[in-house]
Formats: sequence, C-alpha cells, structure tokens
Amino acid sequence: MQISIIDWIIIFSFFAVFILIGFLTSKKSGKNSKEFFLSGRDMPWWMLGISMVATTFSADTPNLVTNIVRQNGVSGNWVWWAFLLTGMMTVFFYARLWRRSKVLTDLEFYELRYSGNPAKFLRAFRAIYLGVFFNVMIMATVCLAGIKIGGILLGLSPFECVFYSSLITVFYSSLGGLRSVVITDIIQFVLAMVGSIWACVYILNLDEVGGLNNLINHSLVVDKLSFFPSLDDKETFLTVLIIPLAVQWWAVWYPGAEPGGGGYIAQRMLSAKDEKSAMYSTLLFNVAHYALRPWPWILIALSSIVVYPTLSDISSSFPGIDNSIIGNDIAYPAMLYLLPSGLLGLVLASLIAAFMSTISSHLNWGASYISLDFYKRFVKKNATEKEVVSIGRISTIVLMIMAGFLALKLSDALEAFQILLQIGAGTGSIFLMRWFWWRVNAYSEITGMAVSFLLAIYFQWFHFDITGIELLSYEKLLISIFITTSSWVLVTLVTSPSENKVLLEFYYKIKPYGIGWNGFLKKNNLVKFENSVDSPMKDLMLMFLGIVTVYFGLFGTGYLIYNQLFIGSLMITISLSSAYIANYIMSSNTKG
Repeated sequence: MQISIIDWIIIFSFFAVFILIGFLTSKKSGKNSKEFFLSGRDMPWWMLGISMVATTFSADTPNLVTNIVRQNGVSGNWVWWAFLLTGMMTVFFYARLWRRSKVLTDLEFYELRYSGNPAKFLRAFRAIYLGVFFNVMIMATVCLAGIKIGGILLGLSPFECVFYSSLITVFYSSLGGLRSVVITDIIQFVLAMVGSIWACVYILNLDEVGGLNNLINHSLVVDKLSFFPSLDDKETFLTVLIIPLAVQWWAVWYPGAEPGGGGYIAQRMLSAKDEKSAMYSTLLFNVAHYALRPWPWILIALSSIVVYPTLSDISSSFPGIDNSIIGNDIAYPAMLYLLPSGLLGLVLASLIAAFMSTISSHLNWGASYISLDFYKRFVKKNATEKEVVSIGRISTIVLMIMAGFLALKLSDALEAFQILLQIGAGTGSIFLMRWFWWRVNAYSEITGMAVSFLLAIYFQWFHFDITGIELLSYEKLLISIFITTSSWVLVTLVTSPSENKVLLEFYYKIKPYGIGWNGFLKKNNLVKFENSVDSPMKDLMLMFLGIVTVYFGLFGTGYLIYNQLFIGSLMITISLSSAYIANYIMSSNTKG
C-alpha cells in the first residue's frame, strides 16, 4: 500500500485547520482561567456533548472493539456497554448538581463538600495524582496506539509519530484552551464518523467479504453475532454480562465513565451555560457513544475475521511488522490497508483526529488540575488570572512531553498501567454517595483510595506467592469491591462528619434530595428543602427511559443490519418513543 499525494493533502489540510482554530480562539481563551478551562461557561449543549463523544474515541478505540469482537464476538462489548448505567445516572442525577456547584474543576468539589486539612489533602493529592501521574499514563497509551497506526500505515518511526501529532495538538490546546478543544472536537467527530462509515461500506463490498448479507451468514462470523453471551459458557456469561451490569458500572472508577461524573465529563458539564444544558450535553454523549458510533467498528471487526481468520494470516500479510505487536487489535489497521487512495487519507485523518481529540482534552483537563487545584490553591494563592492561564499553557506542554517520552518506553510501564486501572475498584460508590449522604467525609475517600490501592498491589504481586491460589480477574474485582466498600463505610460511621458550616452551605447550594440528609436536617432542626424540580422517582424514570432509548437503539440497529427487520423496527420504535417521553418530561420539569 502506498500513501498517495491526495492522502497527504487531506491529512495536512486537517492539520492546517486545527492550527487556524488555535489562533482564532487564543485571544478570548487567554482572558482568564474561566475562559481557558471552561470556555466562559457559554458553550452550547450540543457542542459539549459531541466534545465528550470525540474525547472518548481515542486512536485505540476501534482497535479495542476489534480485539473484543474477534475474541468474544459482539456480546464481548458488554465490558464497556454496561457503563451506560453510569452514564445515565450522571445525566439525570448528577449533571445538574455539578453545574449547580459552580466549581471550576471537579477537584474543587472537595473543599465545597468536606472540611479541614483532609479536604485540602484530597484536593492537592488528586491534582497531582490524576492531573499528572494518571493522566500521563492514559495519554501515553493513546500515543502508543498512534505509534502502531502511524508505523503500519505511514511507515513512521515511533518518535516521528509522537513528535508530529503531539506538536499540533499542543499548539492549539495551549493557545485556545477548552474552547479550541471543543471546536476541534466537533470537526474530529464528524470526520471520524464519516471516515469510519465510508470505510465500513467499502470494506463490506470487498470481494473477500462479499457484502453485508454474505458477512452475517459466513461460517466464521455466525457464532460472533449474538448480543448476549451464551448461558452454556457460564464463566463468560458471568464476567462479560452479569458482573459489569450488576457491579462494575457503579463500583469501579473508569475514565470517561466515572460514577457520578468526573474528569473531562465533569469539565464539560461545568462549562454548560445552565443545568438543563449540562443534562442535555451528557445525554447526547451517552446516546452517541453507545448507540450511534459502535456499529461501523463492529462490522469492520467482523469483516476482519473473514479476511484474516487467524493472527498468522495477519503476520504473513505484513511480514515487515514486528511479531511482538501482532494481536487481534491490529486487525483494524490491517483492514485499512485495503482502502483506496483518498478514502485512506480521510480514514487516516479521522484516526489522527481521534488521537488529537483525546490528547487535547486530557491536556486541558490535566492542566486545569495543576494550575487551579495545585498552583493557585496551594503554591500561590494570590496568582493573577493571566499567571494561572500561563501556568495552564506551560503545564499543557510539559504533560505532552512526559506522555510522549513514556509512550516510547511504554512496554516497560504497561504492567503499572494495568495496576492503575484496578486501583479504582470499590471507590465508585463513594463518588455516588457523597452527594446524597451527609455522613460521607474526606476520610471516607482517603480510606477508599488507600484500601483499593493496597489491594491492587497485593493481588498483582503478592497474593499468589502467599496463598498459592490463582484468582480470576473478576474474583479479584469482587473481593476488592467488597473490602474497599466495607472499609470506607465503616470509617464513615466511626469518624466525624464534615464541619456543620460546610455541610449547611453545601446543602443549600446543591439542594440534594433523598433520605441521606435527613439525619443532618434533624440534627440542625431544619425543614427539608422543597425542590419542585428534582424528584428521585422522576429521575429514576428518566434514567430508565434513557437506558431503554440507548440499548433498544443499539440493538435495534443491529437487528436491522442482521436483516431481522421486524424486531429491529420494533426496537427502534421503542427507542424513539422512550426518547420522546424522556424529552417531554425534561422539557416540562427541568429549569434552564
């Protein structure tokens, strides 16, 4: 395969547009920290929603879906589909609360909700841990995916891949702040969707695939089409479906699907102009992320099973590729080899867009932690707005350099990254309950972080040596969740709550509902705040309707693709009806 002149023109035109956006947004974004990190809280809800979607589509996402489908079939995607429950809870329970808080970052929440030195410690520690350590690790893995794609499709060295892509991303991110990130995210999302759908259509019509009907009836593919794992394979059924739906979605911290919202999702909600916009933006994100985007990747993954049935087929087709990186995930870029000039350039540009979208969001998010939650809060409290923005821009550059260097050495750090993903097991419930239970305090979160971290280290390096018992991954997860959750709840009950003054201010500012604040109200002889907008039963109904909308839309589309027209049409009808009812309720009862 040769990259043609037209392919390069498409790619470089894409770069030029992003540089221009950085220049055009730099003046307004440089005014103050609110403009740089929250785009002045005036971005339309649909732009913020699309920005969330674009951010979650990193360069390695199609590779991941391909890996899942080739190994476990379409049903294997429940490992991330289950996080829709988290997403819908964020939409209908937490989006308005985040916007109501009026904080600049989600870490500022700690000193809004908790009191004393423990609250300060949490904010400072997580600013460095999440903003630098964890954030750099995430960006490095995204860079690694970029290295694989650039090496295979463009023939670039790892250093060249990281250098060229990072240079452009840092440029517009450091100049234009969140505003440039969101605007470029819109372009990146459109480009990514057009590229993936067009590539999917072309690949389906290849002679090797023989069209959609031949694909879904192919002997190697038929067993991969089910939306649910078979009950005959109890272990797969348990690990792929039951545990994610029953436990994982609320108990595990996962970037982009944090229980209660957090990270760059919280940043977008805080950037919304009002509570209603925060809800609609997050709703759009969940609909697009789970229902609209996956099918082109799934179909390309299924097609790869026909074209490259085994890993040895991929290896023999690409003899120049190091065998150490040959895996099911590489089947996606391998399929792109089959694309013609022009379309290849568009798809490559869409993958570069995916890379840059994820990286730019993480850069701006991480820089907000460093400049606002660490520098301005603990290093120089009287720092000017101009100085804070400058620190944010410098942080953007430094974070990218750190991530780039780590990406070049990532094979040595991969195990550590896997540990990081396990550390959040059992902490998710804290992020849900801290809004609705007044007894949750800073010690609750510190305990959750410490216990989950120690358990992750123990299971990774010590458990087998001590006991001689090899536990499966889901067994480790369940044990960690149980111990961590029990620990933080116990600590909550035996320690004092936050200062009464802090709790009063939080309660009247956020207006949480439910029985979790009854003890606080009784203690202070207060009458329960009557909120005509928020209702737990209404929000549960909306959450249910949102879940039905997305899952029925996702599977209805799948059934139509599988040529099962009746059930597909029925599910799409139910999906649209649920969406209509949910929108009616939201429009009638949500204040703007």
